[in-house]
This record gives sequence, structure tokens and C-alpha cells, in this order.
Amino acid sequence: METAIASLSQAPLSFKSTPFFSNFTAAASVSPLGFSLPRSKFPFFTQRGRVFVTRASVAAEEKTQTKTAVIRIGTRGSPLALAQAHETRDKLIKSHPELAEEGAIQIVIIKTTGDKILSQPLADIGGKGLFTKEIDEALINSEIDIAVHSMKDVPTYLPEKTILPCNLPREDVRDAFICVTAASLAELPAGSIVGTASLRRKSQLLNRYPSLEVQENFRGNVQTRLKKLNEGKVQATLLALAGLKRLNMTENVTSVLSIDDMLPAVAQGAIGIACRSDDEKMAIYLASLNHEDTRLAVSCERAFLEKLEGSCRTPIAGYARRDEDGSCIFKALVASPNGAQVLETSRKGPYVYDDMIKMGVDAGEELLSRAGPGFFNR
Repeated sequence: METAIASLSQAPLSFKSTPFFSNFTAAASVSPLGFSLPRSKFPFFTQRGRVFVTRASVAAEEKTQTKTAVIRIGTRGSPLALAQAHETRDKLIKSHPELAEEGAIQIVIIKTTGDKILSQPLADIGGKGLFTKEIDEALINSEIDIAVHSMKDVPTYLPEKTILPCNLPREDVRDAFICVTAASLAELPAGSIVGTASLRRKSQLLNRYPSLEVQENFRGNVQTRLKKLNEGKVQATLLALAGLKRLNMTENVTSVLSIDDMLPAVAQGAIGIACRSDDEKMAIYLASLNHEDTRLAVSCERAFLEKLEGSCRTPIAGYARRDEDGSCIFKALVASPNGAQVLETSRKGPYVYDDMIKMGVDAGEELLSRAGPGFFNR
């Protein structure tokens, strides 16, 4: 089965912007029902992650007709985002064999604000939805049918006219330590520079290892960050183990940090899939893929985050899981950006939606009270 890939670029702040296909020299015609092939002789297709080129002509005299995609999957264009989109595609085909037909699923690449601005730290370009806004706009405008997101990038609110009925099974939530000179953070010499774009990682790192330094604007996809590490721009970096597993790049991992050493980001390792609230067909497709344990855990964590009104400038971590007796264990923390102070709490209760939401909210209220005014500016 071949899955068409298109590239859709939008103006970062306009819901009225007109999409265009940036990977081709000529524009493509777009209808509410699907994407036609670009007016180029070399559209791209993928098969199981392998990219190849196939010739196609849209010349009128050849009377070639383009099959309209049944489902258009919107995603960012990074290797990890595409791996997540392909995972979604494969699960859709497994659950709905009719989607295995050639051209039934199309992957549409959309460049987001977070992808476009790489020269500044995420906290400086601010705002929520840096990696989701343009994809959500395409969804609302019916230019795609479903949107695949890393759940940690999704704001605690959803755009109007959209729903998120599906979380795929969560991958390993832990962070990986990657270094060519030391086996662990504890073995790094004083003054060593660790690259990370995450305030959550920075604050916990400096709290435990104050002799280390952090390069904050260590941004880019996994491959870019590993390249910077190998070039000696930093001595070590921390990356989500989930992403490395999805990219089959775990050979780069030096060691894995425990949850006690580095509490993960809210919803880390989880994939969320959204559709329009009025698209009953897509909602049914997505409901068939939903992993309920993951959805409940992520809901608990996001309730905590929402209570704190967390942003890119706020070091926050939270992780909910099912323990051996079937209960929910929720651990959470907030930290000052420099790591001088870390406040932690935990909850245990039934692994049930309402109870888990209550745990997340309650943990958030406690940490807000303990932190006090101006805590996150320290």
C-alpha cells in the first residue's frame, strides 16, 4: 500500500490563510474532500517509512484521475512526527482493512510556528500551541481529517470545533541521558554543559547537579541535537526515550534516568489524535484506536497542568500510572527555573476518570498554595 505525502504550509496566525504545497514548484488544487496531486511530475509517496518517487502526469489529454484520500492525516514534518503519523496510519489499517487500499490514507505535512523559529528558546517565543496551532487550523478548515500530535505539545484547551477522542498506547515516559564521555549525569565533571530546550529538565538537573551548566536553546529534531552533541557544542543532552524508541535510535542512549531522578513532562510519550467535532465518521475511526489507560493517565496529568496554568516558562512535571493493585499513582512537581527549589507531591486513588481528574486538580491546588506568589520568577 502506498500512502501519499503532501506538504502544507500555512501562515502562523491566520485561520483564513491559503495553504500551499511547499515541496513542489507548482501549487496543488485543494478541495474540501481531499488533496489532488500537485501539478508536478514527481509527487512523493511512502511505503512503510521508505520514501520513493513515482512518475505521474496530470495532463488533461492523458485523462489521469487522482484518487481522493479517505483520511488525510495532518502532522509536523520532523522524523519523529512522521513516525507517529505512520504509527497512526498502520493502526488504522490494522483496525479497518478497507483503508489498506492504495491512496486511502494521505499524510499531509504542516510546518508549525515551533518548527519555523529555531533561533530562540521556546519560552521566548511563548504562547501555547507552538507545535499544534497550524495543524489545528488545517483541521478546522477541513484541509485534513485528523491531526496527530505529541500530547505534551497540546495545550490544555482544545480549539473550538475539535475533539481529541484517541490516545495511542503510551511509550516509555523516561528521559535518556546521552553522552560520549560519561556514563551518567553524576560522572560529568563540574562545569560540563548539558544541552536541553526544556525548563523542566533544566530545573530538575540543576537541583540535583548544581555544578553543571545548561545550554537552554538546544533545539531541533533528535538528529539535529545528536549532531550538535557529536560536534562538541555540549557535553551531554537529555532526550525523551519514547522518541528514540519510535525512531529506532536507542543505540544512542548512554543511560536511562529513573522517574525519581527526572519526572517526565505532562503527557510525555503519548500520541493524541484529534478530529473535527462534527465528523462522526472520523470520531468512530479514532475511537477504535483509543487506549483507555493512556487516555485516563494523560487526562489526570493535563488536569494538573491546567490548574497550574502551565506554560513554556513554567518548570512543571507530572506522571500518572496504574500500580500493581490497579490504583492510580500520580506524582507531580513544580520548580523554580534555576532549580533552587523543587516542590513535589503525590496522590493515590481509583483508576477512574473522575477520580483521576480530581487527583490532578487537587495536586495542582496544593502546589500553587505551597509555591506562593512569584515562585516561578525565582
